[in-house]
Amino acid sequence: MKILGWVLKALAALAIVAAVLGLWKREEITRLLAVNTLFEPENIVQNFSHMDDLFFHVPLSRGAGPVSPLPLGPQAVLSAEAEKWIVERAVTGLVMIKNGQLVQDRYFLQTDPLDRRISWSVAKSFLASLYGVLDAEGLMPPLDTPVVDVVPELAGSAYDGASIRDVMTMSSGVAFNEDYLDFWSDINKMGRVLALGGSMDGFAAGLTTRAAEPGSRWHYVSIDTHVIGMVIRGATGQDIPALLNNRILEPMGLEADPYYLSDGDGVSFVLGGLNLRTRDYARFGQMILQGGQWQGKQVVPADWVQAMTRPQAKDGSLYGFQWWIPDDPAPGEVMAQGIYGQWIYINPGLGVVIAVNSADRGFEDPGVYDASVEMLRSMAAGL
Repeated sequence: MKILGWVLKALAALAIVAAVLGLWKREEITRLLAVNTLFEPENIVQNFSHMDDLFFHVPLSRGAGPVSPLPLGPQAVLSAEAEKWIVERAVTGLVMIKNGQLVQDRYFLQTDPLDRRISWSVAKSFLASLYGVLDAEGLMPPLDTPVVDVVPELAGSAYDGASIRDVMTMSSGVAFNEDYLDFWSDINKMGRVLALGGSMDGFAAGLTTRAAEPGSRWHYVSIDTHVIGMVIRGATGQDIPALLNNRILEPMGLEADPYYLSDGDGVSFVLGGLNLRTRDYARFGQMILQGGQWQGKQVVPADWVQAMTRPQAKDGSLYGFQWWIPDDPAPGEVMAQGIYGQWIYINPGLGVVIAVNSADRGFEDPGVYDASVEMLRSMAAGL
């Protein structure tokens, strides 16, 4: 009887273990299915406003202060071409600021103004801004420091030999396929690592192939931004959320607490996992337009704003420190941008900031990028 009792207890324990493993596997499978169907027509709009339902995530804080005002100005009347572009590009949120006043605040495709929408690579520009704040505080090494000096776990990887400046300007030389429509591309492999709770640090350290010598040419490699995050963590000994909260988010007086997607280790997905309301993206853009000032406070150093928003790539490409500069730019004209139609367009000469969130499955179609930039310019000029 004692043996029978022991066997029954063992079986019960195994059943509990099996149930726990089953739950873990079920969650893992759910996340994997989510990443594989994230951009399907029937899912994409809902998903982009509720990424915290699908993936690991870590909270950020807007702080306890009041929401910063966006004074209402004369409401803009958009052209028929702009209204057509909104429909064709599956825009979900459009916020426009002219001379510090809110002149357009509209939402589409049954989304809500309160939705916290995925930034995708717009997040890169937030991280670059944070870097400049920390650098001014003396917490960061010089830009020409090799990344392995700050992040030893990258020794022996394709990042061994690249400087912080190289990764800041997307000139690391690391071979990386950024084709979002190729299931086997590096960017989609990275997405599956994220969905399955793997380590983004490990993914970066596992890249061993170079396409060019570090610093020799510009080539957009999203994982470069994760390496910037590793450098910040290595230099400060702190996680990105705590640093971003204190230095940028809390002084901004945002409407709602943002959040980051994260890997299974709780490491923030800094290259594209930030989620904010569209009006809060616009607030960030207005702060950059104002030379890093917001509500009487210098949030980001003015000299860093100037540096990161002008061309910095050694090969002359129109790319700053994690910011895009359009062709034939007007003075100070700059953009943060992300896949599937996320934009923060800034034109200081016109006093205009335009924040756009979209669920645009055709964002890589021929001509779409150039047409979208021209539309943002046209809308800004028409205000």
